[in-house]
Amino acid sequence: MQTEFTFRLPLGYQDGAGQVHREGSMRLATAIDEIAPLGDARVRANEAYLSVLLLARVVTRLGSLPTVTTEVIEGLFSADVAFLQALYRQINLTGGSVVEAVCPHCGQTFEALLASSEP
Repeated sequence: MQTEFTFRLPLGYQDGAGQVHREGSMRLATAIDEIAPLGDARVRANEAYLSVLLLARVVTRLGSLPTVTTEVIEGLFSADVAFLQALYRQINLTGGSVVEAVCPHCGQTFEALLASSEP
């Protein structure tokens, strides 16, 4: 069973030195990943913050950053947050799986995330 999924952000996170980080990985969420943030005061004050805390827990790598923190997730462009939220839903809620595919135009091999055929 695959538990870690690689991704490439549409825009990327720009750190304080100006370096852009786009390549990363996200792991499958556990029950505690979804439960623990509910007790956070930031979530109680603003339910939308749940997404920030959840992504900070499951995004395991982003470029060469030493860790992915809530501050990193907060600093992402909204397009990148939407991308990560969609990936989270795909791998955790719909049972997506990754297959190796080949581009018919250039012949380059890449990984593609497939949605489950189950309802």
